Amino acid sequence: MLTIEILHEGVEPVSEALQTLMEQCLHKAAELEEVSGEVVITIVDDARIHELNREYRGVDRPTDVLSFALNEAGEEEPDIFLDESEADDYPNMLGDIVISLPRARAQAEEYGHSLERELCFLTVHGFLHLLGYDHGSPDEEKEMFGRQEEVLQAIGLTR
Repeated sequence: MLTIEILHEGVEPVSEALQTLMEQCLHKAAELEEVSGEVVITIVDDARIHELNREYRGVDRPTDVLSFALNEAGEEEPDIFLDESEADDYPNMLGDIVISLPRARAQAEEYGHSLERELCFLTVHGFLHLLGYDHGSPDEEKEMFGRQEEVLQAIGLTR
């Protein structure tokens, strides 16, 4: 089971239908990855994602999507030990996905597809990053982008 919260910060809310579609994509991705937990998606403007990109990645420009995994150990964080019998008492906080709505709109136009497809692509992309996928090498990129397309096609969001 996947619990999803969609927030809007500094932008007009996307439609309920589009939010439902984004949730369907996440549920399908979670099903294919055999994972459950909690995810928060925040849809923001370019100024906010630029600020986050600069602060957390050291990249001084806006981007389309950022992912903040909450259940991977950071460099300066203490290890937390939990008795396995207590694991079900705590939610599996997978993390946060931040998406730039203006960037999604521009990319949808640039790639010649709908805003729905672009937002769902970015949602799944961010989710896979939460699960540890990356695209730093050609093999990693092929695996990650192949998985994204599998999810989008299963939902009916083809190119």
